[in-house]
Amino acid sequence: MVRKMTTEAPAAENPTRLRKAVTGPLLFAFILGDVLGAGIYALMGVLSEEVGGMLWAPLVVALLLALLTAGSYAELVTKYPRAGGAAVFAERAFRSPLISFLVGFCMLAAGVVSAAGLSIAFAGDYLSTFVDLPTTPVAIAFLAIVALLNARGIRESLGANLVMTAIELSGLVIVIVVVAFFVGGGGGDFSRVVETPEGTPVALAVLAGAVIAYYSFVGFETSANMIEEVKDPRRTYPRALFASLVTAGVVYVLVGVASSVALPASELQESSGPLLAVVEATGASIPSWLFSLIALIAVANGALLTMIMVSRLTYGMAEQKLLPGVLSRVLPKRKTPWVAILVTTLVAMGLTLVGDLALLASTVVLLLLVVFLSANVSVLVLRRDKVEHDHFRVWTFVPVLGILSCILLFTQQPAEVWLFGAILLAVGAVLFLLTRLARRRSADSSVSSATPTSASTTTPHSDNRPDTQEDPDETR
Repeated sequence: MVRKMTTEAPAAENPTRLRKAVTGPLLFAFILGDVLGAGIYALMGVLSEEVGGMLWAPLVVALLLALLTAGSYAELVTKYPRAGGAAVFAERAFRSPLISFLVGFCMLAAGVVSAAGLSIAFAGDYLSTFVDLPTTPVAIAFLAIVALLNARGIRESLGANLVMTAIELSGLVIVIVVVAFFVGGGGGDFSRVVETPEGTPVALAVLAGAVIAYYSFVGFETSANMIEEVKDPRRTYPRALFASLVTAGVVYVLVGVASSVALPASELQESSGPLLAVVEATGASIPSWLFSLIALIAVANGALLTMIMVSRLTYGMAEQKLLPGVLSRVLPKRKTPWVAILVTTLVAMGLTLVGDLALLASTVVLLLLVVFLSANVSVLVLRRDKVEHDHFRVWTFVPVLGILSCILLFTQQPAEVWLFGAILLAVGAVLFLLTRLARRRSADSSVSSATPTSASTTTPHSDNRPDTQEDPDETR
């Protein structure tokens, strides 16, 4: 999935007011940390309900589906390296500010709701292992800390992400290693890795599982919104993107196999912490609180990365004049979009007051599929738009298959999620119209206030030359 186009000086391709401080390793860690996230620590129990012990199969299918859309992102991001992600691509492809806004709004809404949900998860069962505190105040305080780190600087934020990603990855490695020793000592049952629920065709079971597992790979979209801060994005972004997805996929598959070997599907389904149950089944002398701590760090890392994406997306949409211009203000020294960070954090804090985000979380999935469908279509539409700098080019069949994969996943969404998604899009459309109306009134008032001045400078009897034509004798 790689080819380049024509050449131009790299410096001219991406002028930006943000600081270019993100290297290849930092970008790789950013995407990997966002893809891994906290979901994997509960995923195996949910997957086992669909596919029994055949946990690895839907993870492989989900990885392949995610790579299709990732290929489209690699081309679009390197072709148009601007903050705003899918909203930028939609604006160029469809030439419609409304469509561009709604695509960006889908990603924005999904990100803010996800951050709110992660903050609630952070303040809930994970934290209660160590200290019992009220959920909502802790969630709000947690988001405030995330915002401060976000505003501090992209390099500082990704430095923290690097540490947290290493910690959450270590938890998954522990699972794989202890099960390997367990099997080496004669424990476990490898026959379970091909078991599926009775009465369900294998293909249907794997597809149902893939729909669930797919959402464990979608975190890569967040990286598109920080591309203005990436050094040499044309080379760095595709390498980091595909390497992180493949790495996450390999880790997921190994964890899936380890889980099936260590425990039967029925026991995985009953556990709220399936990976902890897997480790305990091996008899390894690892304290239970350790996994709670690792999961807590994974949640914190997910929230940080999500809020980085949301703030950069908001900044990018303000730069495109799709949102109020004040949201594009940047701290002079830190070069971070502080107004966008503040506003999106306040919205996420407000969502924590809802408490029950089950329907919102399901709607996030639908919104992301809208974004991915738009990106895959945009690749094909924008093939006629030639740019002068090098960029990644994906094979044409990849976005076509990406479109079909999104349609397939759309069919798996329940009616109530479609209804709530439509309501959110309607809210987005109203916000767009209000923003356009405010900008139009501002432009009209500027023109009207400038008209008298411009008229006075063109009047024949202007005060600038009061006597030149009144008294010819005066000129002699």
